Amino acid sequence: MSRFGRVRSEVDAGWRSFVRRRTAVFFTFFFPVILIVIFGALVRTDPAGGGLFAEPAAYYVPGYLATVVLFTPLSRMGSEVARHREGNRFEKLATTPLTRSEWLLAQTAVNAVIIGLAGLLILGLVIALTGAEIVFSPLLVPYVLVGVIAFCGIGAMLGSYTGSRDGAVAASNTIALPLLFLSETFITLEQLPGWFEPLVNLSPLTYFARGVRAVAYPAAEPASVAGTGIDPALANLAILAVLAVVAFALGARSIPRTD
Repeated sequence: MSRFGRVRSEVDAGWRSFVRRRTAVFFTFFFPVILIVIFGALVRTDPAGGGLFAEPAAYYVPGYLATVVLFTPLSRMGSEVARHREGNRFEKLATTPLTRSEWLLAQTAVNAVIIGLAGLLILGLVIALTGAEIVFSPLLVPYVLVGVIAFCGIGAMLGSYTGSRDGAVAASNTIALPLLFLSETFITLEQLPGWFEPLVNLSPLTYFARGVRAVAYPAAEPASVAGTGIDPALANLAILAVLAVVAFALGARSIPRTD
């Protein structure tokens, strides 16, 4: 069987495994919906009031998308790798032609489909509930795809180095929750201490948020990256892509050959 055939077979198996878990399907789509309802429809934004959520509704689109681009790959990949370790499945995988990188690629493809569907739902709800004026650019697709690759790689590392599925989920939530709010998603740099800015720049989610905002909400007037004058939408995507390649390579390498 060719490499494409092996990956496609694993994608089919991964997709069937996901849809059979009704609880996972429900919460994958339910969590971001609740977030939008609370922050977008109930709390609402007040551009003239200052404080949290003081920007126009479209400013927070990257944050809403980040709920699935960040949480879903980390938790699903972390628990999936841990589950395979507990069941000694990687030992069986080592006897097949399917490599660790191919297995991770297949799982990433499944996550990309899931998150793509969830992302469409999120954009529709944001427009319907908040009235946000969003620019639908083709660049939104590679941003979501590259973000999924990056966080699937990180999720694979979490699942490889934690002791159980519960540990992997706990670790993913511990990492994801601070990143969700401290990566220029819902909280601007001006609302954070000056010394914290270098830490914000270490987060892959920061480049996702900046780039998606530059694409979907140009009125925010994003600054050029490192004063280069390069289009922020392309520059942030390039940085995120480099981080995604590194994360994917490390994630594939961390997956055990045997258990």
